[in-house]
Amino acid sequence: MSTAQEAGTAVAKGDWSAETGRARTWFESLRDRICAEFEAIEREAGSDASFTYTPWNREHAGEPVENGGGGVQGLMKGKVFEKVGVNVSTVGGTFSADFAKTMNGADPENPAFTATGISLVAHMANPHVPAVHMNTRFLTTRKAWFGGGGDLNPPIPYAEDTADFHASYKAACDKHDPAYYPKFKAWADDYFYIPHRKVHRGVGGIFYDHLECADDAAFEANFAFTRDVGEAFLNIYPALVRRRMGMDFTREDKLQQLTWRGRYAEFNLVYDRGTLFGLKTGGNIDAILMSLPPEANWE
Repeated sequence: MSTAQEAGTAVAKGDWSAETGRARTWFESLRDRICAEFEAIEREAGSDASFTYTPWNREHAGEPVENGGGGVQGLMKGKVFEKVGVNVSTVGGTFSADFAKTMNGADPENPAFTATGISLVAHMANPHVPAVHMNTRFLTTRKAWFGGGGDLNPPIPYAEDTADFHASYKAACDKHDPAYYPKFKAWADDYFYIPHRKVHRGVGGIFYDHLECADDAAFEANFAFTRDVGEAFLNIYPALVRRRMGMDFTREDKLQQLTWRGRYAEFNLVYDRGTLFGLKTGGNIDAILMSLPPEANWE
């Protein structure tokens, strides 16, 4: 049986295990390439910092969930990357009745789900180097869909960096649908906003969700797009780091970074849907909260 036939059979039966496995393999391979590139940057800066990898299993009320899955938290603290986490998880189980009401396609009578994805947040030592967030994921309930994106979060913005970051994502989007970039850019602008501060979290990027896989062709198309989103990140972000990591900075620059980090923490703790999903589904607390900066300031 061909790959396309296997995908079509899975769609007809509502069994997404093969597709989930393919997505997981891709997310793990992307993680490995990203981590290798970040470690190479540390070497260029004269640092021997490397990622440590900590596996975890899904729990509920402090007890392991049978066949609940888990993930691996990758964490590095170095000379360039003050704190960077690159996590991959693959979990499954059932949503609580209340949480199921908020999830796309969840069946109140049978709120089963699977989810696999990669999540990355980097907080940088030099305030001239932009922090960044990226994630892509594949979820199934009664429906199956891809989501994700990436956004740049510079304490000290540079127009050149912003333009290059957006250009990389635009190119990835334009390969698949010319309507994607303006739609997903606007979605990121709306989503990565801190209402109580009336400011955006950073300079944006793209955000997408519920790219549904009604059949095998839709799965293949949306999976291809999601892979290109990951490639776009790998193509542009290390270049931005190398562009800025050797710049001198002042105490005032560092204070600006710490104040900005406070706003980043506020968004992730109050508004971020990924944080809520992880907490509601028994994810690893350290992996969920790895997005928080190592230091922040409120005045």
